[in-house]
Amino acid sequence: MLRRTILAASRQPRLREAISTMPLSRDVVRRFVAGETTEDAVRATRELVDEGLLVSLDHLGEDTTEAGHAEAVAKAYITLLQRLDDDGLTGGAEVSVKLSAIGQALDRHLCLDHARRICEAATAAGTTVTLDMEDHTTTDSTLGILAELRTDFPGTGAVIQSYLRRSAGDVEDLIRSRARVRLCKGAYKEPESVAYQSRKEVDLAYVRLLVRLMRDGAYPMIATHDPRLVAIASKLAEKRDQGTYEFQMLYGIRPNEQRRLAASGARVRVYTPYGQEWYGYLMRRMAERPANLAFFLRALATKS
Repeated sequence: MLRRTILAASRQPRLREAISTMPLSRDVVRRFVAGETTEDAVRATRELVDEGLLVSLDHLGEDTTEAGHAEAVAKAYITLLQRLDDDGLTGGAEVSVKLSAIGQALDRHLCLDHARRICEAATAAGTTVTLDMEDHTTTDSTLGILAELRTDFPGTGAVIQSYLRRSAGDVEDLIRSRARVRLCKGAYKEPESVAYQSRKEVDLAYVRLLVRLMRDGAYPMIATHDPRLVAIASKLAEKRDQGTYEFQMLYGIRPNEQRRLAASGARVRVYTPYGQEWYGYLMRRMAERPANLAFFLRALATKS
């Protein structure tokens, strides 16, 4: 119920405006978002790489309804990749792209063109792109665009959400194509007809998919903060060589665990969002984990 309430709040324009304009909110958001500018993203990347962590940068924004906005997002990614390259950071950093931010709902060819330009910039900089997965209505489109991109940019990564009932089949397709696959639980409100609703079902599905990817996946990216799932993944990883998989966690969430895993010799990538449109991202983080909501409310209550 709490998760549904928070996700509903993420779609309320008045609430979004109220929270987004509160100076206090911006102070709290700094825990989860690296900043609003390219310079902020580069700074955060350098700090994380210096600590032995890897980075995946997400320029925040989604559900773009204007072609000019989609073009601006694509240019922002290209500029970011050039800056990372100039600073010698692309060995430890890639970018994550939401296709809805670059025109997926406007025109498929426009979206694909923007995605190609970002992939070209990433290749020139010596790094890669992962296509984020969004709500279930975009899954077929996202996987279709992924397949086209991987023809010329085979390193382009995919995301699979364990709460979707279809994910087992999608994982098999991605294993056959030898794709990099980020496995996460999923953070959108989905109907029961397409998604598991209980935490137990979602977790069991995650483990099933994790076992499959760790056994036969080309490069599993284990995106979870759940200590039980991290332990299961670590056990499964004992049968794989170092460097053939990685853990992924969100910027600002369980940073000590990120460093512990990295110190153990595992590759750990920090999903690092930046940009002005942080509201929807923040609300999904609150919905995913009640502890995040408690942190936010505690900060609001105690900040003077």
